[in-house]
Amino acid sequence: MATSEQRRRQLAREKFERQQKRRAEARSKARRRALVVGAAVAAVVALLIGLAVGGVFGGKDTKDGAADSPSPTPTPSTPKQSPSPAMAIDQKAKYTFALKTSAGDITFEMDAAKTPQTVNSFKSLADKKYFDNTKCHRLTTSGIYVLQCGDPEGTGRGGPGYTIPDENLDGLGKPNEQGQVVYPAGTVAMANTGRPGSGGSQFFLVYKDSPLPPTYTPFGKIDAAGLKVLEEIAKQGTADGGQDGAPKTPVTVQQGTVTKN
Repeated sequence: MATSEQRRRQLAREKFERQQKRRAEARSKARRRALVVGAAVAAVVALLIGLAVGGVFGGKDTKDGAADSPSPTPTPSTPKQSPSPAMAIDQKAKYTFALKTSAGDITFEMDAAKTPQTVNSFKSLADKKYFDNTKCHRLTTSGIYVLQCGDPEGTGRGGPGYTIPDENLDGLGKPNEQGQVVYPAGTVAMANTGRPGSGGSQFFLVYKDSPLPPTYTPFGKIDAAGLKVLEEIAKQGTADGGQDGAPKTPVTVQQGTVTKN
């Protein structure tokens, strides 16, 4: 028969074993919690990295400034939405867009038969004095040779709040092996975001033959006097001396009017 001392020791031993078991279980739970928390943190980090790579946390579009392959592209933005204008032009007629700029007058003819939606939009905007006192914000002097205008903000982000469909994309012939056509000097074409049907109010004036994909609606032809004005602007280069940036001498469209020929 166990003595009272032996019984006391046995009870103490059992109590110690229970304590050790509870501590081991607690440590096991703590390790499991750590693994769950670690996995959750890793998942969040992976998600954030994926979002950053995908561009969700990216800054301005790389096309804002000089790009490896310059293109007449406005920076995507989310302007206040407005309805596109109802068709109100003679779709068989030709129209003249006269730009009175701080560098001289630039005039070009638009053929509504080939680009009715574009001409109608420009006529509507010009009638509302949309282009008056706006800057031509971008000059490109290498790869392509264009002056880009039509942004009321002067930043490359502005637009009328609606988009118009692409038109006359086969008007400059078939693409070459590089998928490009030549936009001849004197051509006026729509800028876009790189997506189909994303043109708004920004357009570019070509002062020297420029190879581009046929994804920019060609809708105007600059007269000889206007082309000379454009060439003089280009000779002065960009404000920072780079190949793509604001013109060295600021160019402001003081007034833009569209009239039927």
